[in-house]
Amino acid sequence: MSVKMPFRENVRLSLESIASNKLRTFLTALIIAIGITALVGILTSIDAIQNSLTDSFSAMGANSFNIRNRGINVRIGGGGTRPKVFQKISYREAMAFKEKFDYPAVVSISASVSSFAVVKYENEQSNPNIGITGGDDQYLQTSGYKLGSGRNFTQRELELGANVAIIGSEIKKSLFKNGKDPLNKNLVIGNARYLVIGVLEDKGSSAGMGADKTCVIPLLKARAVVQGETPSYTITVMSNNAQNIEPAIGEATALFRNIRSLAVTQENNFEITKSDAVAQILVSSLTYVALGAFAIGVITLIGASIGLMNIMLVSVTERTREIGVRKAIGATPKVIRVQFLTEAIVICLIGGVGGILLGILIGNIVAMALGTSFIVPWVWMGMGVVVCILVGMVSGFYPASKASKLDPIEALRYE
Repeated sequence: MSVKMPFRENVRLSLESIASNKLRTFLTALIIAIGITALVGILTSIDAIQNSLTDSFSAMGANSFNIRNRGINVRIGGGGTRPKVFQKISYREAMAFKEKFDYPAVVSISASVSSFAVVKYENEQSNPNIGITGGDDQYLQTSGYKLGSGRNFTQRELELGANVAIIGSEIKKSLFKNGKDPLNKNLVIGNARYLVIGVLEDKGSSAGMGADKTCVIPLLKARAVVQGETPSYTITVMSNNAQNIEPAIGEATALFRNIRSLAVTQENNFEITKSDAVAQILVSSLTYVALGAFAIGVITLIGASIGLMNIMLVSVTERTREIGVRKAIGATPKVIRVQFLTEAIVICLIGGVGGILLGILIGNIVAMALGTSFIVPWVWMGMGVVVCILVGMVSGFYPASKASKLDPIEALRYE
């Protein structure tokens, strides 16, 4: 019992001291709160970005893959080495693959016409950031798009390369204001007019991929209007079952090697990537961003701990007579040390709770902007509490030690 009473008394005295110095406590807790907000807020935001990336690419399904002419080397930082460029996939090769691939799967062919096109309707025009893609009747399905209104291409439109287009939701918002219906309206892309036959559902701006700033035209039309170099065609294969994806990749590799007349000893001159490969690369790259964010938070907390230590030293000086009185009536150096350490830890926890709440708020504002669900970062919350306790102990140790070593006679004579 004799052990518990002094501890409870110390906690009570610590809380009374904190309550009697509200302004000092508030300013000190604010310093800690800023550090914890930076730490929890940035890390929660990174969680939101990771969720956004996962949601963005999972819409394409875990059961699809692409055959491209080159590898997708997405990196943040690094040595900046050039990605290996493979032989372009021709229209003839892509069509041959689609005709001969008899595995139970959906196959689509697409080609990028432009990433910086301007789309016009009457007196309105878009920014030069619209992606024009040529696709077939399976393109929307394999790319994870859904029609919000209108229809897909007909077989006749694909065969004739008709001037028809399916537009993304951003194009609808920027060109067709005041609730205008874009269906059966004529857009101008380049020097040609296109009849709008469909509008895609909103996919959100996850990862800034511009999924809603796209315009899909028939593949044959894309071949006719593409400028500059001949495009490389992308083949997308969507298996009926995610468990069959690896066998499908094996079949596709063997078939495309045969189409390209590659010998057994020759390596693949094309690249096969799963639909979630880009997301995985970007998420892994975010690890470095998280480390940087953690370093920023730690540096901020180091500054906060120095500020807390300085304030606690001032508190020791101000309360020298109080310490003398407590020692005179029997308080041991250990009891004095625990009291000041408790004060420092409680102040840190007050600031830490405020910082955690602000950090969660900031992180979820980012999540809302990216269109992902609300995040409760239990790991970062727990880490924030632990960090607060550690900062309080480190910052309060020297002032508490100084207070415990004061001579009671000199302390009582202090003015």
